[in-house]
Amino acid sequence: MAERKRVLVVGGNGYLGQHLLVTLAGAGGSLPFDLAFTHHRPIPPPELLAAASPAIPFRADLQTGEGFEAIAQSFGQPHVVVNCAAISVPRACEMDPAAAMATNVPSYLVNWLSSLEGCDPLLIHLSTDQVYEGIKSFYKEEDETVPVNMYGKSKVAAEQFITSKCSNFAILRSSIIYGPQTEAPVEKSLPIQWIDKVLASGQEVEFFYDEFRCPIYVKDVVNIIISLIKKWISDGEPMQLCLNVGGPDRVSRDQMAKTIATSRGYDVSLIKPVSASSVNRGVASPADISMDISKLIQLLTIIPVSFEHGVKATLESSEAS
Repeated sequence: MAERKRVLVVGGNGYLGQHLLVTLAGAGGSLPFDLAFTHHRPIPPPELLAAASPAIPFRADLQTGEGFEAIAQSFGQPHVVVNCAAISVPRACEMDPAAAMATNVPSYLVNWLSSLEGCDPLLIHLSTDQVYEGIKSFYKEEDETVPVNMYGKSKVAAEQFITSKCSNFAILRSSIIYGPQTEAPVEKSLPIQWIDKVLASGQEVEFFYDEFRCPIYVKDVVNIIISLIKKWISDGEPMQLCLNVGGPDRVSRDQMAKTIATSRGYDVSLIKPVSASSVNRGVASPADISMDISKLIQLLTIIPVSFEHGVKATLESSEAS
């Protein structure tokens, strides 16, 4: 029998981390993985522990590296590490650049993986569409990275660190990830749920008409990660990949809101289009970082669901919970 692969999810109590863990744990015998995850809180949320059982939790600190050695000692050397941990709110990165760089550039994690003897684990690292400058549509992976804010700069620095230090990696430049709430609700505002809430109030709301993204449904991101793990196991060769991970639709915030309003039956006239330049958010924001995902589709034969379909699934999940 082939050795069971050990998968470690770094930042397992975050939004994507929880969805990934619960999917991996729920797959039962169909995915031959032993699971562990890191968390930064004193204790992991009990709802997550129950939903992700038998995944083993470890407290670890990306900024200091504290806790990683204990993982190798009691869980074993991981074959696959998925790094979902980040300070991902652009304004928070702008306010504390040192913390953004210390967290978002996983130097301690990479150095720990490099120190493991006799293995070359696959590192799947979540990056962002905000590495792009935002002055055109449908960026390709080989386009120059010219980030306009500290969040994007920290993620470019992370990509450069990983590509210089690792021989087995997949960097995923993700757009806005949306979908159902997690088992242990996350503190940050979820985009579809937030828009739904403000539109449900019946008040006029302003949304940007000139800022474009390719939002991606969280279950598609999970499927992409699992497909990459399976591909690496099947091929048996180190990866050196960078992939745009977005949905198939280039949409503005205004279009996102209108899609939700139409799905819910809200009054679309309450949505007031405004220019992103009319609001000072305390951080520069790229105008158009829509992405070409043809490389993703060709490599993994995964076509992410449309924004409209993902919105309907998200809203239906909210009603059921």
